[in-house]
Amino acid sequence: MLFAWRGLPGLVCGLVCGTLLGGGFGNVSLGFAVGGVLGLAYALALPRPLGGNGAAADRAMTAAAFGLPMWGAINVILLPLLAGQMPQWTAEGMRALFPALVGWLLFGFALGLLATGAVRLIERFLGATPAEPKPKVPDFKTRVVILGGGFAGVTAAINLEKEFRHDPTVAFTIVSETNALLFTPMLAEVAASSLEPTHISAPLRSSFRRTAVVRGQVTGVNLEKRSVELSDREETLPYDHLVLALGAVSSLPPGDGIAEHALEFKTLADAMRIRNHVIDVFDRADAERDEAKRRALLTFVIAGGGFSGAELVGGLNDFARGMLADYPNLIANELRIILVHSRERILPELSVSLADYALERMRARGVTFELNARVSAARPGVVALKRKEGEPTEFEIETETLVWTAGAAPNPLLKELPVERDKRGAVLVDGTLAVKGHAGVWALGDCAVVPDSKTGGPCPSTAQFAIREARTLARNLRASILSEPLEAFHFDALGTLCVVGHHTACAEIKGYKFSGFFAWILWRGIYLSKLPGLERKVRVLGDWTIELFFPRDIVQTIDFQPSPKKSAA
Repeated sequence: MLFAWRGLPGLVCGLVCGTLLGGGFGNVSLGFAVGGVLGLAYALALPRPLGGNGAAADRAMTAAAFGLPMWGAINVILLPLLAGQMPQWTAEGMRALFPALVGWLLFGFALGLLATGAVRLIERFLGATPAEPKPKVPDFKTRVVILGGGFAGVTAAINLEKEFRHDPTVAFTIVSETNALLFTPMLAEVAASSLEPTHISAPLRSSFRRTAVVRGQVTGVNLEKRSVELSDREETLPYDHLVLALGAVSSLPPGDGIAEHALEFKTLADAMRIRNHVIDVFDRADAERDEAKRRALLTFVIAGGGFSGAELVGGLNDFARGMLADYPNLIANELRIILVHSRERILPELSVSLADYALERMRARGVTFELNARVSAARPGVVALKRKEGEPTEFEIETETLVWTAGAAPNPLLKELPVERDKRGAVLVDGTLAVKGHAGVWALGDCAVVPDSKTGGPCPSTAQFAIREARTLARNLRASILSEPLEAFHFDALGTLCVVGHHTACAEIKGYKFSGFFAWILWRGIYLSKLPGLERKVRVLGDWTIELFFPRDIVQTIDFQPSPKKSAA
């Protein structure tokens, strides 16, 4: 019955659309065969019943997006290998296969449109495809509330679902200020206009099977009454177990005008705001006739030489210098990208040799470095710097752009909780990730000080540690409910990756060091594999492929609200 209602229409639609693949394969019969198989698989994968779960045009666009990886796997890699040739990895080889890419995109769009329409017609006249019966939901006994929708919180929810997959008496709720998980390793590429903003954000509601998503801002936590207070809600959210995964916020120094004039780089809105600002100052500089004012408009100061700052500088340098082609009144010598760092070298997370390589590569591409210096003050049109050594010790840079990446602090809400904290404000937990002195309260990620069970020292505040902490926390929370022994957390870091500009990156994995183009390929491959959701992977891969053929987009995105100033200082 399922094959008759779904498989047969999909097979027919796939055969029809397979004519679009014949040219790219150089064999019409092969195009029909591949089209038929994909059409059959696509129709069987549609939800049951189809009902109103999405318009045909939406499904067509999604199917078209899948044409890109199919083109890469078959035309770029598989067909050349079968012909005894090397895969067409180069930009020239991919450009030669561009007509086949167009064929795949048209095939996906047409298949999505025709298959969805055919299945709708069958359901309309023959009745909807029977859906699988949903299991009866019992009354819940244990309520687990997770505060925070970042890597730590989302991974904790996913692993809790796995741990309690056979126990429906435990309910999960995650509270987040946004409705999506932001994939922060790719945030600099959004600011540099390499990726579309929504392509690095995975919707929370489609990430879980049984976790309820509550969008709101946490205004308070009552540990005695075991309840969470939310903005715009009169009722509180009760819990039996509470997971603190509130993350961190930008830490801007108070006074001296820095908090008032610096752009932050922490959220998706921050990245979009930076991109819009860069485009805006280029437009203003193009119309400016005063050389000094034009030079100030084209000067960008980024404070902080860690991963965030270095990746942002490398991306903005590529973006800004690429934009010069669209602004004939501007010259490259007027453009300045300045990275200010308080230490002797950038990227302290990497080895000295890799950090020096990154600095020299960015310097060769026009980036200016102010090392052993810090931003001491800011006012409209001016940023003041103070050097630890050298002359002059204090000086000013005329600029309209200051971006702050120099530090972060745990969410300030934690200061209101009666729990032990370190001097930064992070929650102290024991080796099992339980908050000391408060049964049923757990913490992890950037907002917690998690000790390593082997070294005894605190774990780094990075995504790879937050993800592993979340897995251990899920197991321990289940063990706590079942009155079983808890396990102490330990994880050996896999390595570090940092992209510093056009086709250039640094990688240090299990003691092995890589740099240059290979490290850049490694960076993209690893992070693409870790990006949540197949659809997001396809969209990002599409953005990267488009960038091979076309310049980066310089259209400003819409920003309805001014930058909210968050400072934990």
